Amino acid sequence: MEYKLLIDGALVDGASAIEVVNPATGRPFAAAPRADEAQAELAIAAARRAFPAWAARDYAGRRGYLEQLATAIEARADDFARLLTQEQGKPLEQARQEVMGTVATLGYYAEQELAPRTLRETAEDRIVEQRYPVGVVAAITPWNYPLLLLMLKVAPALITGNTVIAKPAPTTPLSTLLLGEIAAAILPAGVFQTLVDRNDLGAMLSAHPGMAHVSFTGSTPTGKKVLASASDTLKRFTLELGGNDAAIILDDADVAKVAPAIFAGATTNSGQICLAVKRVYVPRAMMDALCEELARLAAEAVVGDGLEQGTTIGPIQNRAQFEKVLALIEDARARGTIVAGGEPSSRDGYFIAPTIVRDLPDDARLVREEQFAPVLPVLAYDDLDDAIARANDSEFGLGGTVWTSDVERGIAVAARIESGTVWVNKHLDLPFDVPFGGAKQSGIGRQQGIEGMEDFTQTRIVNAALG
Repeated sequence: MEYKLLIDGALVDGASAIEVVNPATGRPFAAAPRADEAQAELAIAAARRAFPAWAARDYAGRRGYLEQLATAIEARADDFARLLTQEQGKPLEQARQEVMGTVATLGYYAEQELAPRTLRETAEDRIVEQRYPVGVVAAITPWNYPLLLLMLKVAPALITGNTVIAKPAPTTPLSTLLLGEIAAAILPAGVFQTLVDRNDLGAMLSAHPGMAHVSFTGSTPTGKKVLASASDTLKRFTLELGGNDAAIILDDADVAKVAPAIFAGATTNSGQICLAVKRVYVPRAMMDALCEELARLAAEAVVGDGLEQGTTIGPIQNRAQFEKVLALIEDARARGTIVAGGEPSSRDGYFIAPTIVRDLPDDARLVREEQFAPVLPVLAYDDLDDAIARANDSEFGLGGTVWTSDVERGIAVAARIESGTVWVNKHLDLPFDVPFGGAKQSGIGRQQGIEGMEDFTQTRIVNAALG
């Protein structure tokens, strides 16, 4: 298949091309068009031209376009799923779930509306809060959920009247390009466009005076660069960044019930989820039992090509991340005890078997850093207050979980965790109508919910005298 950029309503070649590697083989399987700065300028100009007419439509006038796009994506669901597995690595069933989540995102936001809100009405005055679109939005996305995370930006931005330029990660550009191909036949020219790069256009988009908002999902170091680039023009931004999410198991929890949830939370999508379980704190008396259960689950996991029947854990998405994870495992081997996994795979591709590590000190790299892999440190505690303090001792604050047989006790512990989201006896439950975002260095702003829509709008207060 030949892939094209979408610029100003036309599917066009890039200024050059980049190879796209299948992480299950470590070899290229497709080529993607690569945009240069001149093409980025064309896209920005087209988005600015398209903005007034798109913004002038009411919600009902934009709703039909989102619904058409959702229907068209669903009709190509199998194509999207296979492409996601090839470029990202996740098992095919997980890829299908991502595609259907993308369809559901469009469907949800197509039905939403930010209505004017009356703040005060008296005989003397009427004060109304209105929301209007900001302009051109740059949607910059990572490689772990290339389609779903994009749509969590595109859908609320479009329904509120903005135009969008999508810039996917250079290692997973193809699903975004396929989305552009579908959108070209549905959306007006310039309303949605796609630019693929080698991470060399992000700073331009973030700093460009023609861009009104940058919505970025990715690592904290890159997010800081985005924030610095956006500062000169004081443009709006949303940053959903890294996490080092702690799971705290209370002494009344049932290990046999908790272990499968912890394991799934740490290894789904090969652990490549910003909100994945990244470290576990467990009462010392329960340490052996938990590690035994996690090791059993790790041994039962099927690591392989996501296109192969029965695979439950696919490869790490790219070589740079794969090599980082191998280094984290070697550091953990030297400082702790590996109870499952930890050995490099002999097959081609970037495969990491689920790895469970115990007896690490709190300053070990695997405890302090975000691993973004199916490698999990398990840490013992003797005092709950100490466990909470250790969980909070991080520059990150994206998510966390508490596991207990006493829900009210769990809620009380959750209220002491310094994170944007804390689940009790569940994980990765992210309803569209509930916002999420990070504390500390895990981000600024919110995605999903009405708050996620509001992030793509500007507040206007109309204050009228009635007397």
